[in-house]
Amino acid sequence: MSVTALAVLTACSPVGSGSHEPDEGSADPITTGLDAPWSITFLDDTPLISARDTGQILELTGDSTRVVGTVEGVEAGGESGLLGLEVDGDELYVYSTAHDGNRIQRFTVDGQPGSLSLGEPETVIDGLPSAVYHSGGRIAFGPDGMLYATVGDAGIPEDAQNPDSLAGKILRLTPEGGIPEDNPFEDSPVYSYGHRNPQGIAWSEDGTMFASEFGADTWDELNVIEPGANYGWPDVEGIGGDDRFVDPVQQWTPDESSPSGIEIADGTIYIANLRGERLFTVPVADPTTSEELLSGEYGRLRDVARTPDGQLWVLTNNTDGRGSPADGDDRVLRLPDGA
Repeated sequence: MSVTALAVLTACSPVGSGSHEPDEGSADPITTGLDAPWSITFLDDTPLISARDTGQILELTGDSTRVVGTVEGVEAGGESGLLGLEVDGDELYVYSTAHDGNRIQRFTVDGQPGSLSLGEPETVIDGLPSAVYHSGGRIAFGPDGMLYATVGDAGIPEDAQNPDSLAGKILRLTPEGGIPEDNPFEDSPVYSYGHRNPQGIAWSEDGTMFASEFGADTWDELNVIEPGANYGWPDVEGIGGDDRFVDPVQQWTPDESSPSGIEIADGTIYIANLRGERLFTVPVADPTTSEELLSGEYGRLRDVARTPDGQLWVLTNNTDGRGSPADGDDRVLRLPDGA
C-alpha cells in the first residue's frame, strides 16, 4: 500500500487509544464478544445486529446471540462488508458490499424470536459505488415512508459533485427501490450530494433530517439535510461560508469525533464516534452545541439505537482492525436512564 493510500485510510478513523476500561464504565453491558459489529435494529422487540466481516445477521436473545442467516456474496475489506440494517414491518433491509459494488437487499424474516431465519433476498438497488474506504452504508426509513441510504465517495472525491454518479450522495428510494416522483432530481434517486462519507441519518419529531459525516483531515460534520442541497465536498470541508454549499450546523476535529451512527430521542441527537471514542449529545433545538458521554470508556463507538421500549443502546467497534480490543469486545451497551 502506498504512503498516500495509507494516510487516507488512517484519516477515516484511525486506531483507537485502547485506554478504555469497560468493566468500570458508566453503561450497562447487554452482550459481549461480538466480531466487528456495524449496525443494530429491531424486529418487533428482537435486536438484530450486522457483523461486517462475516456477512452474518445476529439476533440477540437475553445476553447471547445466534446467527439468523448469512447474506450471500458479501465481500468484506476495509470499510466494506455487511453494513446497515433497517426493518420495515416483517422485512429486513440490508446494505452490503458485493463483487460489483454496494447494494441494498430485503429479506423476509421467518420464525419466532430465538429461532429466526432469513428468507430469499430481493434486490432493492445494486451497483452502488464501493471501496475499501468511504463506503457509506447507513439505511433508514424516513417519516415519509421512503428508504434513505448513505453512499460514500468511494475514494474519488470529485464524484461527490458529479450528478451522474451516485458516489458521495444520500439517496431516497421507495421501499421497492423505485424513484419517488417528488425527488429533487428527475429520474434520480439522489436526495442530496457533495458528501464525503455520511454514516448516520435520523429525523427529529418535526421531520428535520440530520446526517453525520466523516471529514478528511480537518472537520467532521453534523448536517441538516435538505432535498437537492449540495454539502460541498471536496470543495469545502466543514463550515466554509460559501454560498454555493450548505454548511454543517456543527463541526468537530476528527481526533474528537469520526462520527458514525446517530439516533434522535426526546429532542436530543446522539452521535456515536469512532476515533473520538465518545457519544456526543446535541439538542435538536440548538444543534450548534454538544456535550459528551462515555468519553474514552469503551473505545470506538459505531452505532446508537433506541429500543422499542425507549432505552438507548450503543454498539462498540474495537474489533474491526482499527481499534484496540479489551476483554469482552465488542459489545452492546445500555445507557442509564436519563442519559
